Amino acid sequence: MAYFLSAGVVFAFLWVVVRRSARSGSYWRWMRWESSSLTPDRVRPHIEKHFDYYRRLPAGFKIEFENKLIEFIDRKDFTPRQMQSVTEEMKVLISAAATQLTFGLPDIYLENFSRILVYPDDYYSTIFKRYHRGEVNLGGGIIVLSWKSFVSGYADGSDGRNLGLHEMAHALKLENGIFNQEYNFFDEGVLQEWTTIARNTIGEIREGTETFFRSYGGVSIDEFFAVAIENFFERPIDFQLEHPRLYKFTVLLLRQDPIRLLSLAQ
Repeated sequence: MAYFLSAGVVFAFLWVVVRRSARSGSYWRWMRWESSSLTPDRVRPHIEKHFDYYRRLPAGFKIEFENKLIEFIDRKDFTPRQMQSVTEEMKVLISAAATQLTFGLPDIYLENFSRILVYPDDYYSTIFKRYHRGEVNLGGGIIVLSWKSFVSGYADGSDGRNLGLHEMAHALKLENGIFNQEYNFFDEGVLQEWTTIARNTIGEIREGTETFFRSYGGVSIDEFFAVAIENFFERPIDFQLEHPRLYKFTVLLLRQDPIRLLSLAQ
């Protein structure tokens, strides 16, 4: 009797540990019985070289960014398509895009999307029957990226076009509605207000009276969200000038302000 009681207590204790670890993010490594092979010293040169966002962060926030990025990599399966491998640099930079987007949401790692497929260039989608640069597959839990287009998105950081941010934004918006431990992380009131403003802006895009956002943002609310996120990070000052209320609610939604980051870097 004592044996079964002890076993039950141990099981309950382990369950609590797993639940708490899952919330903190350490669950994934604990379940794999291993630590990450990556360290901040390994990832830092890649993001220092290529990511303006990271370079602008204060020292303490850079450490948080590095740790969140490593955690993101540990949770994902990076799969090459039409290429030999996904290099460490590719993994780091793709994960940096996701970390940039979710940096104000410290517990969010796009849990549903466990697999990232990387093509060298544009690829033919058998689902949509056309060539794509990137897509997000909700049912399969997959994010797909063209590496060439991903790189070109960060090569010009002020044109409001960034494939990495665009596809990660799609994944983020979907993740908010998926019933898992990351479910419903957006403030509901903020999201509702953001959506109301966005729908009005989409109407203006379709009428031809809105010129700040490119026409692709008028396709749907989901595409507008992704296009708005691209501009939020790449053209924040112009975004705020053209659409101050939409910018304000995007800041509240993502819990970060790129304009403030720019001012800190000066």
